[in-house]
Order: sequence, then structure tokens, then C-alpha cells
Amino acid sequence: MKKPAYSVAVVGATGLVGAEIIAVLEQRQLPLANLQLYASLRSAGDEVRCGGVSARIELLDGARFEDTDIVFLAAGEQVSAEWVARASDAGGVVIDTSQLFAGDVDVPLVVPEVNAASLADYGQRNLVASPDPVAVAMSIVLKPLQATRPLKRIVASAFDPVSGAGRAGIDELQRQTVDLMNGRSVEPALFPHRIAFNLVPQVGALLEGGASHDEQQTMQALRRVLDLPELEISVTRVRAPLFYGAAIAVNVELLDPLTAAEARDLLRAAPGILLHDDMTTASYPTPMDAVGQDAICIGRVRADEAVNLLDLWIVFDNVRKGAATNAVQIAELLIRDYL
Repeated sequence: MKKPAYSVAVVGATGLVGAEIIAVLEQRQLPLANLQLYASLRSAGDEVRCGGVSARIELLDGARFEDTDIVFLAAGEQVSAEWVARASDAGGVVIDTSQLFAGDVDVPLVVPEVNAASLADYGQRNLVASPDPVAVAMSIVLKPLQATRPLKRIVASAFDPVSGAGRAGIDELQRQTVDLMNGRSVEPALFPHRIAFNLVPQVGALLEGGASHDEQQTMQALRRVLDLPELEISVTRVRAPLFYGAAIAVNVELLDPLTAAEARDLLRAAPGILLHDDMTTASYPTPMDAVGQDAICIGRVRADEAVNLLDLWIVFDNVRKGAATNAVQIAELLIRDYL
């Protein structure tokens, strides 16, 4: 028998993603029996209200997950590595927003609009992983194209805001902007180069061969979510001086021709996508347009039918749909179909 409400825990409740998960739980009205919130000493003791339930933020060291149905891990890979076994062994389903398990074939890597059926395997370890934000957005856009035309090769340049590095990233951009506007020199601390009024073509540690860790992660996640293990993908991720809102310029090579008009029709009808594409009025989305939205916004759709190429411009809220909403949607599917 289905429960009328569920016990939910959020680890990293005061971080950017954790706080957004709480907001999305409230907005999407996930039925809560009780809510456990865990964070650092700095915010412990604060009271939060969500879905008619009040919860006090507790220290993670004292976390107990017995009788908890769903545990959101939203505090990064180090915390996930330490706590995932304790949470899943207690019987609840863990939804991890770090990328610790993105390459683990025993852990479903899920974007609900794309591969919801993969959730059937969650019981192997009581664990589901949510992909990185760029992989979430790209998979939602590529899925309706894949359904009608086989994909041959993907080349993408992603522009990541500083919020992808957490509150420390936001603080660094704020500090550097103020310093530069006041004629002071700046020294990078979190990012390898100055981020204010600049672009840094590196997200994640650089690996042998030149790609970054996060680029490899995105490519790996895309292949898993789309179930295309041999898909040719090249991704460059660039840190941009934006607080929130990410963008991706994508070039898709297809095996069969697809006109721009046909692509627009496919994208317009697909779940999770909002199309802004009218060149007569310069209607296309920018990162600021996507902030606060759950939709992946698309514009600048154009095709070269002679070589089966399609170009797209994608923007989305990296913290919201790229992480928090995707995780809550996974919880909704678990409740609907499995719990």
C-alpha cells in the first residue's frame, strides 16, 4: 500500500543545491511526513519550513537515517563517499547529486525525461545518481532527435556559471568584480585565472591528453543516459562570469537529414523543453532568461542538410533543473512507481 507521505532527508541543506532541493520540494508539493536537514556547524540550529513540515538544521555528524524513505545527498563527492553507504544501508533510497557514481554501471544515472525506465535498477544499492547539469540539459535536448534520427557525433561548448563551484564561486566573482571596479588588482583563489570580466576554458582538473575531469564526466554521462556507449562526443566546458544560468552551443551530426523546421517541431513537442526561436524578432534565450525555470530553453536552431548537421543554442538553470529539480523528479518517479 502506498504511503500518504514520505520521510525525506537532505544532506547539504544550506548549500546552493540543497537549499534549492528544499524549495523545489515545497513548490512541487512532494508529500512529506517529516523532513531531516543536515548541514555544517555554521547553519545548524536554523529552522526551515517546507510542505507544511518544520525542520531544524542538524549537524551531519549526528545523522540517523532509520525510517527515512528518501535521502538527497547534495554536499559534494567527499560527503557522498562518506555517507552514501550509511544512508542506503538504513533502508532509504539515496539520490546523489554529486558525480561520485556517474560512471558506476550498478547505479542508475537518471534524467526523468530521458531514461526513467533505468530507475528499475535502483534496488541493487538503494541508490540513484543525478548527472552533472550539462549532461542533464544536453540529454533532454538530444533525446527527441535521437528518437527519429540516429546520432553520429556531438560537439559542444558549455559555458558554466560560477555557482557551479558553489557559494565559494559566487564569492570569488563578487570579490573580483568589486576589486576591479575600484581599481584594485585581483588574484585568483578558487579558479585558475581571474573570472571577473573573463572566460576560463577549464572546469575541473585537467587530465592527461588535455580534457578536463568535468568534460570527461559529461561525455561519459551523456553516453550512459542516452544508452549510446559508442557515441562520438567532444565537449569543452568554459567557466563564465555569470552567477547563475548556463549555456551550451551544440553541433549535432546525424546519420540522416533533418531540416531546421523538423527539428523545431520535434523539440517543441518534447518534455522539459521550451523553444524560443524566431529570427525575425531576435527571439532566442539567454542564460538570465532560464534562471528560476525548470525548462531547458532552446534557440538559434539551424541546419546544414547537405552534411546532416544541426546547430542549437541551449540555456538552463544549472542549480535548479541541472541539479535540484532533476533530483526531486527522480524522487517523484520513485514514489509513483516503486515506493
